[in-house]
Amino acid sequence: MTNKEARARRRPDGPPRVRLVEMTAPVLAALKDGDTATAGRLVGATLGAHFADEEMRWLTGLRLDQLRAVPSRAGWLTDVVLDADDGRAVGHAGFHGPPDERRRVEIGYSVLPELRRRGYARAILAELLRRADASPEVAIVRASISPDNAGSLATIAGHGFERVGEQWDERDGLEIVFERPAPPPRGNGEA
Repeated sequence: MTNKEARARRRPDGPPRVRLVEMTAPVLAALKDGDTATAGRLVGATLGAHFADEEMRWLTGLRLDQLRAVPSRAGWLTDVVLDADDGRAVGHAGFHGPPDERRRVEIGYSVLPELRRRGYARAILAELLRRADASPEVAIVRASISPDNAGSLATIAGHGFERVGEQWDERDGLEIVFERPAPPPRGNGEA
């Protein structure tokens, strides 16, 4: 199916649908080295320049080290996000690791700059929350967002997150910390 056919199948007023494909150790290793061709073959999608930039190389190196240190983290790290209708890579997302001692996971996601403001971040967030809510190991979902990141602050609004504090991240600077129960209480307005 071509991209044009996929867009025609999607409801014009409906949000995009996404599919998360786990970045296994070979995918992480390829991306750490900037080898988007190999990583793309492994996940079944073309991965553009974003997947070879300095930030992605740092992130995939970090996640690869985590996975190698504790293989049971597989499934709790980073995924390539694909548009479920046309199969193109639209970003990456996942958890910072498996549930901690408080049964808490932290989410993270990024949409390719040229595809922002099209509903992908909300679709990714919904999928991450669905995964967390489905796991009996998870009691709390956490999100840390820069106070200047209006897009991410708007994305989590209406999903049961409450501000619980602030933190300083050596890489990202000041972040506002939000948490919500998993699964959320009934009747809180989540879709």
